[in-house]
Amino acid sequence: MGAVIMHSVVSVDGFIADEKGDVGPLHEWYFSGDVPIVVGSDEQYDHSGTGSGIKVSAASADYVRAMWESIGTIVMGRNLFDLVNGWEGKPPAGDHVVVVSHRPKPEGWHPEASYHFADDVVAAIDKARELAGERVVAVNAGEVGAQILAAGLVDEVAMDVVPVVFGSGKRYFGGIEGQHLLEDPHVVIQGDRVLHLRFKVRR
Repeated sequence: MGAVIMHSVVSVDGFIADEKGDVGPLHEWYFSGDVPIVVGSDEQYDHSGTGSGIKVSAASADYVRAMWESIGTIVMGRNLFDLVNGWEGKPPAGDHVVVVSHRPKPEGWHPEASYHFADDVVAAIDKARELAGERVVAVNAGEVGAQILAAGLVDEVAMDVVPVVFGSGKRYFGGIEGQHLLEDPHVVIQGDRVLHLRFKVRR
């Protein structure tokens, strides 16, 4: 069974978005490089919103491509699902999405897309692992990611740290309580305007 990796782009002071969910400059490095990243179908949702597609620096390309190709299922919260409308049924990586929500999938919403809804984090991870098989389950950071980490269901924490200070907003680790120890980073890659870090969760 594949690993469960909590993953998001984050400011140096630990925020994944501002209070309104705006990521500001956090994702600029995804679209400012020279190396295009295409995973799966060539016809993907335009995550840049500009039609430019994802292009990262050569320093980040191998890491991003390998990370995205390893993903089988993404787990996200309902707030993010609503904010991006589930990426119109075309996730940035992986073949499946599990949304943690007490509300069901919107009626008639992209019936062709492999999107599943679970009302608690344990059920969400169980479904995500079933769908992912040997591939990675990627958990979006934030409140839902923090709940999954607190439940002891996260194997690794991956952070793409961008040199910006938000001051306030939505925290990478949400409102998590107590200490959760991580191992020393086993991945440290310096890209252009981003630092890629991965830590195994200490058991």
